[in-house]
Amino acid sequence: MTTDTTGTPGPTEETGFPGPSAPSAPSAPVRGSGAAPGYRPHGTLPLRVEAERQLRRRRTLITFAVVTLLPLIIWAAFAIGGTPRGRENVPSMIDTATFSGLNFAFAVLFVSCGFLLTLPVALFFGDTVASEAGWSSLRYLLAAPVPRARLLTSKALVAFAFSAVAVLVLPAVALGVGTVAYGWGDLQVPTGGTLPAASAAQDFAIIALYVFVSQWAVAGLGLWLSTVTDAPLGAVGGAVGLVILSNILDQITALGGIREILPTHGLYAWIDVLQPTAEWAGMAKGVSISLSYAVVFLALAYRGFRTKDVVS
Repeated sequence: MTTDTTGTPGPTEETGFPGPSAPSAPSAPVRGSGAAPGYRPHGTLPLRVEAERQLRRRRTLITFAVVTLLPLIIWAAFAIGGTPRGRENVPSMIDTATFSGLNFAFAVLFVSCGFLLTLPVALFFGDTVASEAGWSSLRYLLAAPVPRARLLTSKALVAFAFSAVAVLVLPAVALGVGTVAYGWGDLQVPTGGTLPAASAAQDFAIIALYVFVSQWAVAGLGLWLSTVTDAPLGAVGGAVGLVILSNILDQITALGGIREILPTHGLYAWIDVLQPTAEWAGMAKGVSISLSYAVVFLALAYRGFRTKDVVS
């Protein structure tokens, strides 16, 4: 085999074809960028990796187990305690819980949307960054190096997905349990009258989605607090505290119109849809308020985390 003056193998005498080419040199990084060869910021901390990390955590499994088992627990309580009744003879969704599967599903959503469904949202968002800081692993993620905006975005998207599953699984399981236990039928409205099953089922899907959207203010606050503290319980507790404080202030009628901008004021606005003449204005206002809070807290989270001094 002959070799040319450049050191590249020439054609072989046996075949007349060139031999194997020399290996190419690795591409050099762009001058002045400071990046290592082959480094791609958008390839760091893929969503799949972050989702697998969070899914293996015990708090995730316990949360999913609780929201899945709650409809079964409520059904068992009705089976043991007999016909459900509301308080002080005021008609409520609880009174009609055993009329049909849809009634049971709405009753479960009624008792859980005020506070219980806040917990998984506050947990997934409030714990996502603060837990890494508490374990002293946050600085190692950033030294990988994972860009700060990329890290926060990956964690926020995974927390969003897990929160959506937790919040939406509960009404789905409740509808299945109620249908098996009480059959499929029209929705009995507590104030009188019925709604066709097909129409009520469509409303139920929209309302379940609305309940999740109404938790976005909690999600935004939890994420922001998670970036400013190294204590996960502090971030989660702060997000839950927002709901508690908002619920208390919402009961003070002397506040007047101020109550309408509270993040939890529209949690039960979906009840207006379950009327002979559906009212959607309350839900529309609730979505706008929740989204506004979420955008503000999300902006604060990114702004603060971008310049945060990570020492743990």
